[in-house]
Amino acid sequence: MELWVPGSRLERVGDERLDPDRVEALWVAPGTRLLCVTADARLPVDAAGALRFGPASGAYDTQRHFLVGEVDGAAVFAREAAVEPPAVLGRFAMVALDDTARDIAATALALVNWHRVAPHCGVCGALTTVRKGGNMRHCDACGRDRFPRTDPAVITAILDAEGRLLLAHNAAWEAARMSLVAGFVSAGESLEACVRRETFEEVGVRLGEVRYVSSQPWPFPRSLMLGFVARAASAEVAVDGVEIDRARFFSRAEHAAALADGSLLTPASASIAASLIGLWSRGELDV
Repeated sequence: MELWVPGSRLERVGDERLDPDRVEALWVAPGTRLLCVTADARLPVDAAGALRFGPASGAYDTQRHFLVGEVDGAAVFAREAAVEPPAVLGRFAMVALDDTARDIAATALALVNWHRVAPHCGVCGALTTVRKGGNMRHCDACGRDRFPRTDPAVITAILDAEGRLLLAHNAAWEAARMSLVAGFVSAGESLEACVRRETFEEVGVRLGEVRYVSSQPWPFPRSLMLGFVARAASAEVAVDGVEIDRARFFSRAEHAAALADGSLLTPASASIAASLIGLWSRGELDV
């Protein structure tokens, strides 16, 4: 099931990245746009929340200008730079964007962040150089190549035997906001094992069957959220009291009533959490 940007028109032009002359030609081509990303992962937006692009002006810089892809035949590049306000954090900007703009924003944020935090070779420590339009860094000292890193995380719609959905409150959130259990995958851990571990650690619930649903890049700033649905072995909840301070199962009627009276706030509409909750509320999600 594809929940993330099914209508995106972004083409990632993998073959064209291999030819540095072709990438430079795209930079100077008519219609090419540049999206600037700040060092703290903010994106420039207009009054309506749409992305603000600039022209690809000046000389092409292989070390600062990263090829995001093409939209309707016109190239889009990204670079790190200060921007004029308004500018919003990437994960909040997603709410107001269409599928194509979300795809561009997530890619630009991930590329810019990776180049900012990983300029040196992880083996010998030498400074690396950008290649393939920003999709690779090469170490001249030891000859190794490095590629953009993505940090996998899981998020799970947990259902009990009655089909009720488990929602949890993070201690750092406003009082009414609740969402699904989520967490980062540990080294050497399978996705399903991560779902089971995070669920037990955060809310004390053991799981039966676990099923993959869909995924979404999440600009935090370069995560990949993998969405699952799982069956709880019991409806008994025991929160960790640190990250999660309360959690409970909701029936669809209870969920709808809590949303209506304002006692429950759910995740931003652009998030995979909201998509999974929406599928469940419409009766379209089961294990």
